[in-house]
Amino acid sequence: MPSKAQELHSYLMESTSLAVVCHDNPDPDCLASAIGLREIARHADVGEVVIYYAGEISHQENRAFVNLLDVELERYSTDSFGNHDTVAFVDHSKPGVNNQLPPEIEVDVVVDHHELDEEVEAGFVDVRESYGATTTIFVEYLQELELQPEANTATALAFGIRAETLAFLRDTSELELEAAAYLQKFLDQSVLKEMTRPALSPQTLDTIGDAISRREVRASALVSCVGVTGERDALPQAADYLMQLEGVATVLVFGVVDDTIHLSARTEDSRVNVDSVMREAFEDVGSAGGHREMAGAQIPLGVFGELADDEERLVELVSQRVSKRFFGAMNLEEDSGDEDD
Repeated sequence: MPSKAQELHSYLMESTSLAVVCHDNPDPDCLASAIGLREIARHADVGEVVIYYAGEISHQENRAFVNLLDVELERYSTDSFGNHDTVAFVDHSKPGVNNQLPPEIEVDVVVDHHELDEEVEAGFVDVRESYGATTTIFVEYLQELELQPEANTATALAFGIRAETLAFLRDTSELELEAAAYLQKFLDQSVLKEMTRPALSPQTLDTIGDAISRREVRASALVSCVGVTGERDALPQAADYLMQLEGVATVLVFGVVDDTIHLSARTEDSRVNVDSVMREAFEDVGSAGGHREMAGAQIPLGVFGELADDEERLVELVSQRVSKRFFGAMNLEEDSGDEDD
């Protein structure tokens, strides 16, 4: 019986042009997975492989990834895929969920590690929820196909795993460690080191500072609204930073970016599944989900109805409603000792 890697390789051999679609605002795990799929597609003699994305590449870690490895990306629109006979999703699985594609777009290949709400329909599907990173799956593919990655590809894959697992401290299995060990002999150590130390912009530091100063703590859960911001990628960074606060085991940081509320959650509490918490709190008004220890959500501002035109009032209302929903899902509706700032 052929392995999943062999199945994918055979499937791609029937293709002449492949569109690899990243999710919105792609992170290193998504980008590295796209590069891994491109490597396999080229070996399968696919004539054209284009990596597409939407949203922004604004996080300093993501910018370093793209710039230092000279990753070629193209922005997509709904008519971008007319010249491709195969469309692949990496690190996400459904049109319209964490991407800007209409539901009617047909997807041929899906490789992901996120939990699924429903079955995915595609010609080739490989979803491994027990894996800590989608990139790990592609490293296994390359090994099974006996394809030796070039330095830039190996560096991208190693960084994808490292970033997704927070340097092997989050959702890390033996599979991630084995994949990272395999890549060591192929990657460029100097480039990898530079990628792990990108400079923080003043705006990112300001957003993290806002998250610190506006925090509210109930029991071991912390919530912070940074207000209206253009620094969407600073939200998970602020959440990671606030997880270091003594006595805090679960964190939610959120802010208003354009016409959407973006939320980023983290937990180290073994009693809390933050994916379930975020779904319970926000799935009826937006999109939400992730992993047990890390999840996010996006909520259109419109669902909050009568939000004021005044920015200060808007932030106040958003903060009240989001905090109430999150604390409610955490069974912390009543104040149990907010922290004095």
